[in-house]
Amino acid sequence: MERFNPLNDYLFLKIMGEKGDEVQLLAFLNAVLADSRQKPIKLVKILENRVITPEILGNKTSILDIHALTDENDKAEIEVQLKDLHNMEKRTLLYWAREYTQAISAGVDYSELPRVITINIVNFDNIKLNRFHTIFHIREDIEKDYVLTDVLEIHFLNMVKFRKTENKDIKNNVLCRCLTYFDEKTPENELMEVIKMDAAIQKANERLNFVTQDKDFLRNYHMRQMEMSDWTTGINTAIEKNKLEMAKNALTNGFSADVIHGITGLSIDDIMSLQNDK
Repeated sequence: MERFNPLNDYLFLKIMGEKGDEVQLLAFLNAVLADSRQKPIKLVKILENRVITPEILGNKTSILDIHALTDENDKAEIEVQLKDLHNMEKRTLLYWAREYTQAISAGVDYSELPRVITINIVNFDNIKLNRFHTIFHIREDIEKDYVLTDVLEIHFLNMVKFRKTENKDIKNNVLCRCLTYFDEKTPENELMEVIKMDAAIQKANERLNFVTQDKDFLRNYHMRQMEMSDWTTGINTAIEKNKLEMAKNALTNGFSADVIHGITGLSIDDIMSLQNDK
């Protein structure tokens, strides 16, 4: 049986961000926000269902968003980004600003501007801290406890660091259960365990089982998976070509094979073959 990747952004949207997904979305939001707010969200309204076209699925830079509104009129935006485009910090600020400024119109009191929470699930190391969950606000540089305003709140959930976390507390920590479910590398027995112990994850999994029976969905899902694989292959190919060019230039300038191996990681045999081709 095929194992589906819940963090394929097309599938993630289907199981977490469409009308009818409020139960699992609410549980996930409360799990993420547990460390940054005093009381849980009681209700969530999903604001947007995006129509997914082949053009969007094939666009290497597109991201499929989940937009929601809480019972306290806070806006929540969730992004899944599995590729490191080396601009995630600036991009998330742009998305935050877009959501924040959309509420501005002539005569609006600034006090009515919403609190906007952006949650980024990433599959690469962009935040150089040890924790898999990091939270950012606008704080004073010296008096770190002083927050200028709470209207900006940005979360990063780092799947690379989460996988490396030992002794994940899936029994008591809802966020650990959610990320365990989202991780396609979770062992089958552990996956079944978190599904059984969490009603919201059960609902997400039921939704996954339902949408993956649809032929049109499967075509789009696999198109998205193929696009991500093609992008990864392209990047790896470019890196290897760059290494070969570096090695050729280093040989021309008299560097030894051992030194070039240390710089590029290419094997001694590959480097010697380049030397023989000169």
